[in-house]
Amino acid sequence: MGIFIDWQTTLECVLIALVFACLLCAVCFKPLGILQGFGYKGARLFGWARRKSNLQQARYSVLALACVLACAVISLCFGFVGAHWSAVTGLAAYLIFFILYICAEARSTTRANAALTPRFKRLFIAVWLTLAILIYIAATLLNFAEYVWGAELFATLKYCVLAIFPMCLLPIIGLANAITLLWEAPINKSFVKKAGAKLAEADLTVVGITGSYGKTSAKNILAAMLKKKYKVIATPSSYNTPLGIAKTVNDSDISEAEIFIAEMGARHSGDIAELCKLCQPDYSLITGICPQHLESFKTIENVIKTKGEIITATKKSCVIAADCFDKFEGTEGDKIKCDCVSDVVADSTGTAFTLHLGDEKVAVKTKLLGAHNAYNIGLCAQLAYEMGVSSSDIAAAIGELEFVEHRLQLIESNGVNILDDGYNSNVVGARAAIEVLRTFGGKKIAVTPGLVELGVLEEEENVALGSELVGLDYVILVGETLVGAVKRGYTEAGGDEDKITTVPTLAAAQDVLKDIIAKGDAVLFLNDLPEIYN
Repeated sequence: MGIFIDWQTTLECVLIALVFACLLCAVCFKPLGILQGFGYKGARLFGWARRKSNLQQARYSVLALACVLACAVISLCFGFVGAHWSAVTGLAAYLIFFILYICAEARSTTRANAALTPRFKRLFIAVWLTLAILIYIAATLLNFAEYVWGAELFATLKYCVLAIFPMCLLPIIGLANAITLLWEAPINKSFVKKAGAKLAEADLTVVGITGSYGKTSAKNILAAMLKKKYKVIATPSSYNTPLGIAKTVNDSDISEAEIFIAEMGARHSGDIAELCKLCQPDYSLITGICPQHLESFKTIENVIKTKGEIITATKKSCVIAADCFDKFEGTEGDKIKCDCVSDVVADSTGTAFTLHLGDEKVAVKTKLLGAHNAYNIGLCAQLAYEMGVSSSDIAAAIGELEFVEHRLQLIESNGVNILDDGYNSNVVGARAAIEVLRTFGGKKIAVTPGLVELGVLEEEENVALGSELVGLDYVILVGETLVGAVKRGYTEAGGDEDKITTVPTLAAAQDVLKDIIAKGDAVLFLNDLPEIYN
């Protein structure tokens, strides 16, 4: 009987498609999370996959090879039950090796998991449906070929061909993502338009914050200062895209708020201008410039030009960090150079410094760590003062500041000082974090996978990072992609090779730590979120 008139074979193909699609979706969760991190831009996913040190496709190839060999062996071993049932029995190989792969991935790298947003769920369903349809078509064609050809060996080994699907996962994800854009683009456009209309109707003073680093910290610091006088709403976490800002606006009751603080991120020229169209700033702030996101910006000049878009769009004034003020000399708009911090003293207990606001000098102290935080706080204090907050209220807010999660956050656990700088992946912040680590007593240990999104400067800056780590008691490098350059920089700068080790995952790094750490020691987790670079 041919498959077109055999309902049992058709049912078999449907079941294979449904189960196999579930298994494949389980092993593609990581690249789906990567795609989400790239703003669902398929081209960037394929750019990630093509990185010479990226082993994702190699892993899928190994999975496919293991499956095809095991499927063939099992099918041939069960040949005594007949060609049809031996082929079905061989499918057990896929279940076995997919489960083993999933268990191995569960211990892989770090915290950059996918956020289960409505859009991610829609994409996941689209991937599953695409896989199920393609697998059903493949299984049906294999059974049709068996019917036409009639060869017993082919009938026994036909399902071995399904092992090609793990190797095709990335293109299939790209296809499903492209399909979802048919409805996602209109949904997103409508969502952002709704937020823009809501902001336009509200009586709000808008503050925009951008820069290559320190945006989220500055946002939290500025909000704490402004709350001393105003009712403030700020974008949460690292919501710094049009959709992130729109979600904040649409989900919030802004009718009674007086200030709206929007963190503004960028990866391409024009990104800041687009955000300023959504919520044009009355005041703005630029935290600093470094070669972050150079992978997409290509040149530092493009970074400066894009960040400078906020100056032109700002209605009143933009406060700019002193060390990058000159970079915006030719940019049109009202600019204020922030140079209001002096007498900085930073140690493991916090940071003390003097603020110069107008004609006033105010001595302040914060629990936030590092001299760089003094300048970041000064930047926010300058803007808050411009917006009418008194120096006494600013000083009070500084004294009340809490650590920002994963941004040089000090956590004391069983007598060990843990510096969680997991969201830091820029060259300026990395050096500052290492400097802070050196202020602690006991053994000083750094755990890092290196720095990312630096484009042509990636290797150079990771070599420089390695040299910065010399002198620490232990250095643990995590991952596959960037650690070679970091280790080279460490050894070339005279680092002790007995004090540096490389492990494949963060879990493995934690196992190493258990053997070397003791009460009174300090460990820095520097940029432990590099999933899109592993």
